[in-house]
Amino acid sequence: MDLRAQWFAGLARQLGHPSGLRGRMVGAILNSRNRVTVAAAVDALSLAPGSVVADLGFGGGVGLGRLLQAVGDAGQVHGIEVSETMLTSAERGFRREIAAGRLRLHLASIQELPFQDDSLDGAITVNTIYFIDDLNAAFAELARVMKVSARGVVGLADPATMADMPYTAYGFRTRPLVEVAEALASAGLTVEDDRRIGEGAGAYHLLVTGASVAS
Repeated sequence: MDLRAQWFAGLARQLGHPSGLRGRMVGAILNSRNRVTVAAAVDALSLAPGSVVADLGFGGGVGLGRLLQAVGDAGQVHGIEVSETMLTSAERGFRREIAAGRLRLHLASIQELPFQDDSLDGAITVNTIYFIDDLNAAFAELARVMKVSARGVVGLADPATMADMPYTAYGFRTRPLVEVAEALASAGLTVEDDRRIGEGAGAYHLLVTGASVAS
C-alpha cells in the first residue's frame, strides 16, 4: 500500500472509530462540516419539550447540543458511541448537562441499544450506516426502542457521491438508497420523507422515518 493509500485508509478508520489526538481532531472537523445537516435532522424530529431522544453515533457531539436545546430542561438526551475518545470529549464538553441528568452517554453499538422497548420519542443517526455490518439488525433495534408516535432520522451522503470519494474504498459501505429504505421497512419503519440538504444530484439525504401502519 503506497503512502497515499495509507493516508486515506487511516482517515477512513478515524471516521469510523475516532481515537486519540487524531480522533479528537476528526470530531472537531465533523462538528464543523455536519452542523447544518445535523440541525436539519433535529428539526425533522419535530420534538416537543420534555421529549426523550437519542443521537446514535454522535461523533463530535454537535447533535447532542442541538437535541438538548430542542427538548428543553424537562427533556433527556442519550448519546450512543463506540468511540471512547468521542465519549470522553462529550463528557468534558457537557459536564453541566450530565450532572443535571439531562444528558446520558453510553458506550454502545447501534446494533445493541441500551434502552427499553418503546422508550424514545425520537432518534437521529447521521453518517453512521457506512460502518454498520448488519443494517437490518440496527434498524430493528431502532424500531424496538422508538415509541409508535416517534420519528427517526437517518442521515447519509448521496451514495454515488460517496463512491467517488478516495477514502470510501477503505471499509465504507455505500449502500443504495433503495437498500436503506428496504432495511427500514423490514424493521417496521417507513420513509415518510427524503429531505435533501444541498444542491444537485449529490445533495445529502435525511430519511425521516416513522412506524409503519402494519407494525
